[in-house]
Amino acid sequence: MDFKDFNFNPDLYEGLLAMGFRNATPIQQQAIPLILNKQDLIACAQTGTGKTGAYLLPIMNMISETPERHNNTLILAPTRELAQQIDLQVEALSYFTNISSLTVYGGGDGIAYEQQKRSMRDGVDIIIATPGRLISHLSSGLLKLDQLKHLVLDEADRMLDMGFYDDIMKIVGYLPKVRQTVLFSATMPPKIRKLASTLLKNPEQINIALSKPAEGINQQIYMAHDDQKVPLLTQILKSGDYKSIIVFASTKEKVKNLGKVFRNLGLKAEAFHSDLTQKEREAALLKFKNKALPILIGTDVLSRGIDVEGIDLVVNYDVPHDAEDYVHRIGRTARASTKGTAITLVNQKDKRKLESIEKLIEKKIDRIPMPENLGNAPAETATITSSRPTPTGVAKKKFWNKKPKTAGATPKTE
Repeated sequence: MDFKDFNFNPDLYEGLLAMGFRNATPIQQQAIPLILNKQDLIACAQTGTGKTGAYLLPIMNMISETPERHNNTLILAPTRELAQQIDLQVEALSYFTNISSLTVYGGGDGIAYEQQKRSMRDGVDIIIATPGRLISHLSSGLLKLDQLKHLVLDEADRMLDMGFYDDIMKIVGYLPKVRQTVLFSATMPPKIRKLASTLLKNPEQINIALSKPAEGINQQIYMAHDDQKVPLLTQILKSGDYKSIIVFASTKEKVKNLGKVFRNLGLKAEAFHSDLTQKEREAALLKFKNKALPILIGTDVLSRGIDVEGIDLVVNYDVPHDAEDYVHRIGRTARASTKGTAITLVNQKDKRKLESIEKLIEKKIDRIPMPENLGNAPAETATITSSRPTPTGVAKKKFWNKKPKTAGATPKTE
């Protein structure tokens, strides 16, 4: 479907053409007419489907046709990186229009804070914000959203995972009850449906199926004990010809520790986490995008929070809790029909997570044997309680029933 079929404002359409966009993605084809019709919407769509344009374009078109404008739209995002990316898209799409935007997030200096205050006093068409800093402006009375027309919650599932439910509800208390609300989420667990039922009125629903990993991704699994992970990963990184690498870990503390360990091992790596200042985070991302930093370590925030081309290796140091997050993580590589590698390190306790991943992607991922110099890997089919193999000479616990009922029957665990 061609964008011209939506009959957008000519200036907005000119911006689309200047960016090289002519055909709408499936989520855009479904969402844009509904939003233009001023209906509330709950949409399940992952990063990379064109979801940002799916809500920006119709809202910007409505703004361009509004004679009186003042704090028209609020877009809530879970991280400042995503907020910045949304703002960049607004700037690009609005190049030939007079639509204004403002990003509001924590971690900036005093100058940035004063600029935010000044823009709020003057009024702005689109505010893109993380919940925490926005609440401070609302509480001060500086920011007024009583004339707001549109509320967008982007990556709502990630916001709830990060504990923003109370903040979202507090922000909604400052908004007019009559408004259009649009909620985008990569996953649709019960907590998202509960949030949607609270905020949206008779919403239309769209569900774009989770895409399978790109064919260009070489997916690999290493079964590894926890104390084998660092030496294994070090060996992989030093022996492979990888120039741009993201390593995903489960917690901020582990991200920090891995950053220290890698640097001590002579690997040029930086940890990306919320304890860094805004300038430090922006500097790390810029170095990574410019290929001056080969290894970036982070949590799942990185799986949706950055857009970098040319990543040739993604490492799951820890198996993600949700199978869908695996797809998001490895989707950072092999973009735009290129090729890339995704390596996941799986210990005994994460076997069930691996099973969920393979069920979701409908594919058994290749198992790569542990290098001999690193010792024995955990047996994938064994049921053991320790994180290391039983030492030689130590009696083993009996895990199998004494005798299968029929020849060739699969043994049962106790």
